Amino acid sequence: MANTIFHKHFVHHAAFFFIHSLLVLASLIDTKSHQARDGDGDFKCIEMERQALLHFKSYIRQDPQGYLSTWTQHEKREEATSKCCEWSGVTCNNQTGHITSLDLSNGLLEGKISPSLVNLTYLTHLDLSWNHFHGPIPMFIGSMTQLRLLNLKDNNFTGNIPLFIGSVTQLRYLGLGSNDFNGTIPMELGNLTKLQELYLESLSNCIIENLNWLSNLSHLEILYMDGTSLAKANNWVNVIQSLKKLSVLSLIECDLSHVMNPYSYSSFNSSSTSTSIISLYLADNNLNSSMYHWLFPLISDKLKDLYLDYNKLVVIPKYLGNLCGLTYLSINYNSMSVKIYDLLANLSSGCTSVALEKLDVSYNQLTGSLSDNIQKFSSLKYLHLHNNELNESISENVWRLPKLDYLDVSSNSLKSFISKYIGETKILELYLSNNSFEGSPSNIHMSDHSSIEMIDISSCKLGPHFPNWILKLKNLTVLNIANNRISYTFSIKFWNLWFSQLIDIDLSSNNFSGSIPNVSSSLFKLDLSHNNFYGQIFFLFQMTGGSLSFLDLSNNSFVGEIPDCLWHFKELQVLDLGHNNFFGRLPISIGNLINLQVLRLDNNKFSGELPLSLQNCTQLKFLELGVNKFSGYVPVWIGERIPVCTQLQSFEPLRYVGNVGLCGLPLTKYCPGDKELEAPIIGQNEGGGGGVDELDRLFLIGGASGFATGFWIVCCGLHVNWHGRNEFFRFLDNLKDWVYINATLFIARRRRASYV
Repeated sequence: MANTIFHKHFVHHAAFFFIHSLLVLASLIDTKSHQARDGDGDFKCIEMERQALLHFKSYIRQDPQGYLSTWTQHEKREEATSKCCEWSGVTCNNQTGHITSLDLSNGLLEGKISPSLVNLTYLTHLDLSWNHFHGPIPMFIGSMTQLRLLNLKDNNFTGNIPLFIGSVTQLRYLGLGSNDFNGTIPMELGNLTKLQELYLESLSNCIIENLNWLSNLSHLEILYMDGTSLAKANNWVNVIQSLKKLSVLSLIECDLSHVMNPYSYSSFNSSSTSTSIISLYLADNNLNSSMYHWLFPLISDKLKDLYLDYNKLVVIPKYLGNLCGLTYLSINYNSMSVKIYDLLANLSSGCTSVALEKLDVSYNQLTGSLSDNIQKFSSLKYLHLHNNELNESISENVWRLPKLDYLDVSSNSLKSFISKYIGETKILELYLSNNSFEGSPSNIHMSDHSSIEMIDISSCKLGPHFPNWILKLKNLTVLNIANNRISYTFSIKFWNLWFSQLIDIDLSSNNFSGSIPNVSSSLFKLDLSHNNFYGQIFFLFQMTGGSLSFLDLSNNSFVGEIPDCLWHFKELQVLDLGHNNFFGRLPISIGNLINLQVLRLDNNKFSGELPLSLQNCTQLKFLELGVNKFSGYVPVWIGERIPVCTQLQSFEPLRYVGNVGLCGLPLTKYCPGDKELEAPIIGQNEGGGGGVDELDRLFLIGGASGFATGFWIVCCGLHVNWHGRNEFFRFLDNLKDWVYINATLFIARRRRASYV
């Protein structure tokens, strides 16, 4: 009885003690939680961790995007805060306030990694990818054992990949690709047994002796090793097969052609392989068709994407036709010279044709016609066959494929033209250029629901008649029918229809004629060059949206002054009005074209001075103003005492020739007042002595000795001043452009001196 009473009391006391302990623990947790908050209830990170971040920031030399602008000791700016849990790229635990994630990817930060990060003892995610961090990976990274994600890709890290990376054994994600590492990829990476994603791409200076360590990564799902040579890893296929969870494998440009191929296959049997690969990238490995013997063990019905581009394959084996899950097959830039019928037959020998959505076999030597067996590919959405040697016809079944959105058979030798069923196709984009089509069928039936939005049928010898079926494409927005020897005069109805519907028109290099009526449009691109159009270009008045980026009216018979509205299309990048009969002065508003890269006004009758505002077009890469009636200066900025060259002086004098009244640099013709604007030019002595040559000699001797002295002084200073070194090289980049322009000015002056 006593024992029973004692037992009951013991249970009661134990229960009371347990409940009391839970309450105390809850109180402590609540206290800690409140300590992580400020008076307003917002989280503030731990002071030691905040100081660690500020120390990290002090190691950053360049922050071009202001990524760390919110990281500050005090709230000096509106966007700044002393609560580091609110800083850009920082994530804290909602309960404790400890920093758990630091994501500074794509910040273009330049500097080194501060060792203060080791004080972020609760950090699980560290992403510094797409920056400019340099030097070796710091050793303290090996002690950050809580990390689950470490991403250092796309930086400027140097030295060997350190062995201590293998100590961060909790990692699930490791990104080291696209850096300047050298040496051997360490086998210690095999210690990261929980790793799920590994990125070692673009490490061209690194060597892999063997891949045995990779077999330890049994949880690996994604592996990228592009650009890293596997020439010495003869067992890589066996290693990959051992990774039962691997779904994405990319081995682009890995020297796989140097690897022995002891593997063979007899027939496809999905049960004989255990691989789980979904996406397989083996492009640019100089592989020939013998690779199919070791490719077989790596594939199964789970495979969806297979990339074999830039190799030397000549056939497609039949077992690829049995991949019931394959949706994307790309084998462009190879050496296949088989008939396209045979290629499609091998791919349709099993269930592949039912699943395949994208087939790219461009840049090969396929021959024959696009045959009727294309109808077996009922799921096909994208078909790329450009740059082959197809030389017969396009099967009518192509236009009946129920899901085909994109067809490119350009740059072949196809002769038979489009089927009468083209009006029923579901295709949205159609590329037929550079073939040998001649004429067009007259019995094409166009449905009012035709899907075609974009068609390129340039360089196909369609002329002299215009293919009227194109006018019936109700959804067409982009048309390229250039270089077809078509003679045609468009009606007003045509211009009204197309200018209201199309956004991109290329009718260049034909024999089109007539004037263009004043109709409304919202064009991005218009190319009417090398035709016989005439009249004034009032249609520009009706162009809306301000989005015109390309206008080429060259080599026609247009006349009149340029409508002022043209100079307000600020998105314009290419403007070519050459070889017409335009006249008048260029207005100041031409300076609005700040995105202009190409300007051609040659062989017209433009007159007057070139407006100073032309200097605002700082993006110009090509300029042609020759054979007009321009006069006055080629514009320069006039400083207090001397002219300052602009990009207009950087073009060859040839770009201005044929304008009798035009003068100034880069031309050799003086303008009135040039003597006052230029430094005095020293001529030869009366006695024919030293003169200019002697002065040049003295200048070179003094300049060379001064440069040598200054060079070594600057080098010594830069050797001890890292920050100054960066500033110095930035200064050199700016100086380069200045020197180029002023050198052009100097050379032109010397040429003038020789003419005096």
